[in-house]
Amino acid sequence: MKSGFRTFLLMMTLTLILIWVGGILGGTTGTIIAFVIAAGMNFYSYWFSDKMVLKRYKAGEIQAGHPSGLYELVERLANKAELPMPKVFITPEATPNAFATGRNPSHAAVAASQGILRILSTDELEGVMAHELTHVKNRDILTSAVASTFAGALSTLGYFARFGGDRRENPMAGIFMMIAAPIAGMIVKMAISRVREYAADKGGAEISGKPLGLATALYKLQNGVKQIPMRTGKESDSHMFIINPFFGGMQKLFSTHPATEERIRRLEEIAGQKIH
Repeated sequence: MKSGFRTFLLMMTLTLILIWVGGILGGTTGTIIAFVIAAGMNFYSYWFSDKMVLKRYKAGEIQAGHPSGLYELVERLANKAELPMPKVFITPEATPNAFATGRNPSHAAVAASQGILRILSTDELEGVMAHELTHVKNRDILTSAVASTFAGALSTLGYFARFGGDRRENPMAGIFMMIAAPIAGMIVKMAISRVREYAADKGGAEISGKPLGLATALYKLQNGVKQIPMRTGKESDSHMFIINPFFGGMQKLFSTHPATEERIRRLEEIAGQKIH
């Protein structure tokens, strides 16, 4: 099943859950209020997320000629992917990681940490940045914003049920939805994110032409973020990074990323060769 169709099905699932839960907890009015609140918050996030995220991680923009060679590497990959040249940033994080942001391909940015530049070879870094450009090409930032809108609306309905809902007619249903609604939204949002990660891995392998480079990069990054976990930032940003930089608590239970071992296996399958 193609990733785009799977994403559509997951979005529809979120929509149906929202309508169902809204009808139980607050009727049509409650559903609309919850959706408008969530949409407003995520509309702002969608338009300004790039500036907020880049500032949060103290990213500094680089230009052609930077000693890292990152700008020229991204430029080559963007040309191969037939994408407008994104802005390129480096974050001071020792944690090895990378992410993409921006509301569309014409207003996109990709960022790599100091940590990732230290541990990856050129082939591996190409695979990683091609993965991030695939997110840009597939407009995954928009997909994430829409998924967050529905998940946020479900969380809002759960909040209504807890503090303002009228559960006298069906108290057990109200209590159940108070707990289940936010979790359901989180699970579907997580599933959408995982589908998009697999698609970005595949696209990154195609754009770079080096699936094993991306596979070995993921292996190094998985070990790297364990050794040097991220100390700053927000766990809600975890879906942006190529490897989840946050560990513990709910991150283990509701990870936005598929298992790194499975991602590597799929890339090895594309290459027809194992990395170890």
